[in-house]
Amino acid sequence: MAATIPPPPPDPQFVLRGTQSAVHALHFCGGAQAEGRPLLFSGSQSGLVHIWSLQTRRAVATLDGHGGQCVTWLQTLPQGHQLLSQGRDLKLCLWDLAEGRNTVMDSVRLESVGFCRSAILAGGQPRWTLAVPGKDSDEVQILEMPSKTSVCTLKPEADAKPGMPMCLELWQANSSPRPLLLVGYEDGSVALWDVSERKVCSRIACHEEPVMGLDFDSQKARGVSGSAGKALAVWSLDGQQALQVS
Repeated sequence: MAATIPPPPPDPQFVLRGTQSAVHALHFCGGAQAEGRPLLFSGSQSGLVHIWSLQTRRAVATLDGHGGQCVTWLQTLPQGHQLLSQGRDLKLCLWDLAEGRNTVMDSVRLESVGFCRSAILAGGQPRWTLAVPGKDSDEVQILEMPSKTSVCTLKPEADAKPGMPMCLELWQANSSPRPLLLVGYEDGSVALWDVSERKVCSRIACHEEPVMGLDFDSQKARGVSGSAGKALAVWSLDGQQALQVS
């Protein structure tokens, strides 16, 4: 029986040009923070962050804060006109974009030379939580922001040996004030950490290659991860905080 040929990808609605180097990070922003104008942030290999208007399809601003080093992660904060950018210069910049400004308000020095992107847990409060790759290759550091106070360092058990964290996702269940952290590791596993208890609640081996990205829907308690082997895995979280491959 002949294999079914998947349909080709749809044609793009439009193409944004002008980054002048390869794009390594993207982040959409809409709603009140974008003042009703949908925006796209792109981070390039040359260290620049471009802010694109999806209405005019042109760059409205260019941010240069990573010394020509590749930008690997972008994230807007829900409070105010603020943007986080992470670069291969081992620096995480906090930008003030209010009223047309494009200045670096603060920065966090990172200690990991790996490729792991950071993650945040932020509501509408002035304080928020930041997860970054730690100093040792298998660690994740949790900081309280904007004070940059160290909350804890999450290090796997001695016999676990999952390798480096490759991607992070901070979240919080509606029924609990305790922050939780999903980590995709170099060995292809995904682990759920209870940040308050500093312990792994559950771990699943869902890939044979390093986990390069993951996302989680806390409402449906389901997540998806992708690996360097170009494979996707779908998994869920039960009421006992146990991960299960779907």
